[in-house]
Order: sequence, then C-alpha cells, then structure tokens
Amino acid sequence: MIKSELNKLDENLKEKRPEYYKTLQLPLSDDAISNLEQTYKVVLPNDLKELYQWKNGQQYDCYASFVNNAMFQPLEEVLQISKEFNEMIGYDFQIKNWWNENWLPIFSNGGGSYLCYDIKGVFTNKVGQLIEFWKGDNDRNVIAPNLSEFLGALNTYLVETPATEYDSYFDVSDRIGQWRTTFIVDQPLS
Repeated sequence: MIKSELNKLDENLKEKRPEYYKTLQLPLSDDAISNLEQTYKVVLPNDLKELYQWKNGQQYDCYASFVNNAMFQPLEEVLQISKEFNEMIGYDFQIKNWWNENWLPIFSNGGGSYLCYDIKGVFTNKVGQLIEFWKGDNDRNVIAPNLSEFLGALNTYLVETPATEYDSYFDVSDRIGQWRTTFIVDQPLS
C-alpha cells in the first residue's frame, strides 16, 4: 500500500512542487540501508525502508517544508538524532516518554521538534504510527496510524489544494484529524 502512495506522491510533487521535488535526495539502496541499520543497531520496518528507497530526505540546504511545517530528514540524520536523544533519556529527559527509544524523527521543523515514526507503538500498541515530539511541550500526539495513511493524506492535500494556495505550511491536519490522539507525558522516570 505504501508503494502506491509513494508513486502518487512522486507524481504529485513533480507536478505541483517541481522546485521542491528537485531538492529531494536520491534513493538509498538496500545495501546503504543495511549498513545504516548495522551502524546504528536498529532494524527498520519495511514501510520506512520503502520511504527511503523512494527518496533519502531533502538536501541539507533546503528549508522548505515537506509536510505541515516539517522537512523530510535523510535517514542517517534520523538515526543520529534518535541515538543522541536515546542517550539523553534519564539525564536531560527525566519524564517518562518525553522521548522514547522507539521513535525515529523522520520529519523536523528545524527547531528541535519532530514528527516521529514509532517502531513499537508507544501509548497505543500500533506499530508504525506517527507521533509528534514537541521539545518544549508535554503533549505527544499520535497523528496517523501508519506512514501509508499519512502520505495518503498528504497526497489528498496536494491534489485538492490549488498550487496558488501553497505556502510554507502544508497542513494535512484536516485530513488526519480522525486519528489524532493526545497523550500527556508528566510522569517521572522510575
């Protein structure tokens, strides 16, 4: 199912946002992904691999939003940020699930907040859900049940919204509202 959404996304971005499309990096090979998995000691789910086999994020000097107000992070950066944040649990992060070792920050607002792929299903047991990590707020919103549904919402936005109405914020919240569930993190680590 994600392949279909990625194919649609590829066409939609080429047609509707051609300048942005040019900033997307080349896909990662199976070997490149395997090497990153070994380096960072993580096993990536298939749909996440497929995302990075489509495009490896956007170029570092591109600050345009991919979705909402967030940029599409290259996989190595995702894994590096996750590793750094995991090391902060129990030190800088003293609240349970302020950050969780099962989150991969695939989209970034550039200010320290992320939209994360959840490889465990924290809070809901739904592996692959997307969850918002806000660096300064204690709400953790699950905003999509999986990557395919989220990309489907982005595709719908790109198809239904005239290009003349695009700005720097590609807001898909109206299309994902049915999935939004908010969790407040305020319990200290035990």
